[in-house]
Amino acid sequence: MNTGFSASPSSPGSSGSSGSSGSSGSFGSFGWSGSSDRAFGDRVVVALDFPDRRSAEVLVERLGDACGSYKIGLELLTAAGPGLARDLVARGHEVFLDLKLFEIPNSVAGAVRAAGALGASMVTVHGMGGTGIMAAAVEAARDFPRLRVLALTVVTSMTGSDLADIGVGAGAEEQVLRLARLAMGAGCDGVIASPREAGPLRALLGPEPLIVTPGVTLGPDGGGAGGHAGGHARPGTPGAAFAAGASHVVVGRSVARAADPVAALRQVRETAREALGAGVPHSGG
Repeated sequence: MNTGFSASPSSPGSSGSSGSSGSSGSFGSFGWSGSSDRAFGDRVVVALDFPDRRSAEVLVERLGDACGSYKIGLELLTAAGPGLARDLVARGHEVFLDLKLFEIPNSVAGAVRAAGALGASMVTVHGMGGTGIMAAAVEAARDFPRLRVLALTVVTSMTGSDLADIGVGAGAEEQVLRLARLAMGAGCDGVIASPREAGPLRALLGPEPLIVTPGVTLGPDGGGAGGHAGGHARPGTPGAAFAAGASHVVVGRSVARAADPVAALRQVRETAREALGAGVPHSGG
């Protein structure tokens, strides 16, 4: 770990964990290492935010080869169990398990090992849990070369007033950057933050760490279809997120609830290409 929070191409990711490979490549205008690209090739991740397995499978079937990466959150994991994640991996998809782990270090480590055993490519741990649980997650991921540990900074539904309610005097951006520093010190491979913090985070962290942004929609100013931001207080468009320095974006309703999900996903990628002036790697069409 160096003070610039960036890993050298020969090291296994920003954390030095075995969860990163050393393949070469770059992304956009910043020199983001292709080491993460090998483990998570599709940088547009579709969120399977559904109450049951069948609903999720319907979207996966509709998207077919157009999507290579999916996010499974707590609702679907609780309703459907781990089998869906295992099956998606077996079909060749990348799976981002958004567990938002916030527990004692031993419990966090056990959950990370379980995620690795399922074949997940990414797993999240709460940055607000502190260095101890983040470091435990990183250590537990060492046995799973494809698994990246990401620290959730400030949930995208939270505002400065929400932070004040729990005794945090900093605004959302300041708190995001503070927790990102902690995450890098703990050895995490990257962070989760809203599209609005992607630029300050990239400036702080340098080119290597992953910056994954949920709260991404296709509507004007990130407002989504009909002006809805899906519960995100700090949304943004995929083009703006990538242009600011995000390595991955997570898109949910804009694709899942579209009349033509494949066309909606294609639109997300096109906005990314326009923002970066280059193609965004993806699986299929």
